[in-house]
Amino acid sequence: MNNLLLSLGVGIALIVTANFVLGRWLGARRGAVFVFGLTVLIYGLFALLFWPGGDVFAIHMALFLTVSLMFGLLRDGVDKTTGSAWGPAIIVLFFALVVAVDTVFVLVSESGLSSGLARALLPSPMGAEQITSSFPGTVVPGMARRDALYERHIEKIESQRSRGWEVRKGWLSQPVVGHPAVFQIAVTDRAGRPVAGADVAGDFMRPSDRTADQAFTMLETERGIYRASLVLPAPGAWNLLLRIRRSEDLHELRGLTTVADAGS
Repeated sequence: MNNLLLSLGVGIALIVTANFVLGRWLGARRGAVFVFGLTVLIYGLFALLFWPGGDVFAIHMALFLTVSLMFGLLRDGVDKTTGSAWGPAIIVLFFALVVAVDTVFVLVSESGLSSGLARALLPSPMGAEQITSSFPGTVVPGMARRDALYERHIEKIESQRSRGWEVRKGWLSQPVVGHPAVFQIAVTDRAGRPVAGADVAGDFMRPSDRTADQAFTMLETERGIYRASLVLPAPGAWNLLLRIRRSEDLHELRGLTTVADAGS
């Protein structure tokens, strides 16, 4: 926090001094434009060499450029009216307030509130002696594990695509609530040969009621053809998750089916 305030203070002091000096020589507007360009060049090069982070760079650049332009506008208004200029002064105060608020946000996010201010503004902690009010952008717990799981999921999808298995699935007759119906799949490899000797299992899942989900296994009735007799207890839409495993190969797919009402 101290480093941020120090760099902002020194930068603003240099910009104000430059505007005073160049404003007398070039005029308020031209001097402000010159200092504007000089600020972008100098601080931009400094940031490239010693990158402070995107948020710190943005707050410095916004504050420096706002001070330079608004100072030039205020000086120009005073010079033209040879007295006080309320219009430019109000504009300067507005942008100064915006920049000040943004600066406070950055400072709080980096270092948090002081202990006294935190006790005054934040509710009392439950089950802990201290609470933190900083938001440094730390990765939440478990993010690395979720990233690893996602990467394995992508690898699994690519493996299935390269394997080239084709799965044709469907009911041998319209499934009706409370009545057995035969669900069948036919699995072939890239060359069109039956994928025999696989272990096939799956789940029919009810979107509106997880307790109605139906797990099942399928038996190979012919080479590469697998069947299961199922009784689904509710009409409407069911989601399907199917798993076909042979040796080290695992092939997964999803589907959607509809079960008719017994009275239809």
